[in-house]
Amino acid sequence: MIKVYSTPTCPYCRLAKDFLKEKGVAFQDIDVAADGDAAKEMVKISGQMGVPVLDIDGMIIVGWNKGEIEKVLEKKPQMA
Repeated sequence: MIKVYSTPTCPYCRLAKDFLKEKGVAFQDIDVAADGDAAKEMVKISGQMGVPVLDIDGMIIVGWNKGEIEKVLEKKPQMA
């Protein structure tokens, strides 16, 4: 399962989610601006307060890093 911790106003969050959609990858979008518990969970797993934070099967990617996201997705046995 892929989780994207994001906020509605974050342009980099939008880039990350649009990229996953283009790749046909299913993900759960978690709005940390509206969900305080999710925000705490994001900080716990990433050590960061900034968004986006992607959790791809336990691999944590902080920020919009297309190259790193592609690399991690390539290692997944099934993307969607």
